[in-house]
Formats: sequence, C-alpha cells, structure tokens
Amino acid sequence: MEYHVNLPLSPDDVRHFRVGDILFVTGTFFTARDKAHKKLVEIKKIPFDPSTMALYHSGPLMKKTKNRWQVVSAGPTTSCRMERFENDVIKKYGITLIIGKAGMGEKTRKALQECGAVYASFPGGAGVVAAEAIINVLDVYWLKELGMPEAVWILEVKEFGPLVVSMDSKGNTLYPL
Repeated sequence: MEYHVNLPLSPDDVRHFRVGDILFVTGTFFTARDKAHKKLVEIKKIPFDPSTMALYHSGPLMKKTKNRWQVVSAGPTTSCRMERFENDVIKKYGITLIIGKAGMGEKTRKALQECGAVYASFPGGAGVVAAEAIINVLDVYWLKELGMPEAVWILEVKEFGPLVVSMDSKGNTLYPL
C-alpha cells in the first residue's frame, strides 16, 4: 500500500503499516547520527520535542546564506551504526517513525514492537532528492559541539519519500537479523 501521511504519528497510526508499504511524509524531522544518538540517550533534558517528529538518520550537507540554512544534500546514513542506542531513543522519546538506510537489528525490532513504531528506508545515493523535499530548516542543535553532519537538524519536509517500511510494529523485517 502507498500512504501519504502527516506528522505527528501516534503508535496507533503506525501499527497498520506493514513491511513493503510505501510512505510519503509531510511534517517535521530531526536528524541524528552516532554522536547525537549518544547525547540523546545520556542527556536529561533536550531543547526540542522529538515525540512529534520523525527521526532521520542523516548527516546533511548544509550551506548558510545570510541568516538562513539551505540543505544541499540530505541522504540517509547507514542505520545499523545506531543500533546500540536506538531502542533507548525510541523508548525515551516516543519515536514512532525512524528513517534511514540499510537495516537495523534485533534490539530495534523489539522496541518497534513494544512501542508501536516503524523503521523505513530511503534510497541511498538520493541525497539531492531528499533535499528537494526539505522545505525549511527550522533549527540546529549542538552544531559547534558535534559538527555539521553530527548536529541535530530540525527540518520541515513535504512529501518526503518514497520510503519503504522495512521493519514494522509487528516484528516483520526485510533484513536478516
């Protein structure tokens, strides 16, 4: 099935998505790679609310023009690197949609089932296509501390996709565990 959805998504909203479904998403994403995941797990209070957003495993290439950030490329990064943190991030922040490249592992699969969330894949090598769906950079956190690709970018997107549901809330996965 193909779905055009608006964020935020509740656990009940995503429970009907199945492995192989195609998603196009409109709303707010936040990016997080390895260092940001570690920080999200360790920090007590963060300056944004990830429960209303999709988590995008991406280290975007950005360009600052005047007082505004512009996305040059925002392809997905390999998600399995975040496996050691992902179950904690899902549970701590109520994440219902994670987007990345390649697969995730058993700990993530269990957290998706337990919390009502899905993992969706975006095609690798399509960073410019992703950038075209990003209509606004709303904010950035920890830029000086973590650097451009590791910082958390808050992005407004429109019809971001196609995303393939690769792990669903029922425990199904396209990837061998």
